[in-house]
Amino acid sequence: MKDETQAYNNKQAKVDKEICDLLATTIDRELTEAENKIWHAHPVWFLDDNPIVGYSKLKDCIRLMFWSGADFGEEKLKMGTGKFKDASIRYTSTAQVDLNDLKRWLKKSREIQWDYKNIVKRKGQLERLNS
Repeated sequence: MKDETQAYNNKQAKVDKEICDLLATTIDRELTEAENKIWHAHPVWFLDDNPIVGYSKLKDCIRLMFWSGADFGEEKLKMGTGKFKDASIRYTSTAQVDLNDLKRWLKKSREIQWDYKNIVKRKGQLERLNS
């Protein structure tokens, strides 16, 4: 795990830190080609400079978000506002993290991608990337 991601995790309360550590180690293991960095104040993983997955501390949980998750066809992932293609799930304990689900979602995050890295250049229009 990158030092800056570990530092982010270490700032969390005990239960939230456990969730963050589990998510980060699983994401690192499954998306070995992804670049991890702190982006907009929380850990995010990128493939070819395109944001794929990240997590953040909300008031009462840790939210795991997939930038293109709305197209994964996964019932447990809740759609975002509809403006983009994001979907997320919220955790309050490590017991809620189903590693089989997480690994499947990470595989889909590699295969199903919308081009967020060029969204400004395209004036807010998203285009699907061919994986």
